[in-house]
Amino acid sequence: MIDRRTALAGITAMFGTALYAPIARAAGAVKTATMPIISEGPPSVAVFTPVQRALMTTLSERVLPTTDTPGAIAAGVPAFIEKMLADWAMPEDRVPILAGLDAIEARSMQDYKVPSARTTAVQQDALLTLAMNDGLPSGSVFFEAFRQLVLTGYYTSEIGMTQEREYLPVPGEYNGAFPYSQVNKVYSA
Repeated sequence: MIDRRTALAGITAMFGTALYAPIARAAGAVKTATMPIISEGPPSVAVFTPVQRALMTTLSERVLPTTDTPGAIAAGVPAFIEKMLADWAMPEDRVPILAGLDAIEARSMQDYKVPSARTTAVQQDALLTLAMNDGLPSGSVFFEAFRQLVLTGYYTSEIGMTQEREYLPVPGEYNGAFPYSQVNKVYSA
């Protein structure tokens, strides 16, 4: 079975040069002399306030919701994001994520008069769309980094590799005329 570190190395090709710095460091795409060995356990420090953590968890599920396969929360994406920001991010790498969450929270209180973690799915989608379209201060910077963290966390998780995608160490013979309509899942390698 492929492990998360091997999958992280494959993620670098997905985002190319626009790869969010903590993901690049974790994947080994960027080497620094002071890079410590990071444990597999919980984050070394708390990155988020309780309000930010609740919002980050809610928004990660909006980026990759539960459908016929488990969503971001079931795949452990919120814990992955906090681990990446705690142990792989430089302090300046955290700024767009934390500022973006705070901007979304402020906009939720302004527009909906409730904390963003308690807004409806439609309202949460509207807040994320606002960030994506740079309708919030540094919204697009936040959204791109956050989206990369969610996708990386999901597709390097066991759920992402085995339930969303299908893992076959050797997927079989090459058949150049295989009908696309018969492809069930995309394969993880």
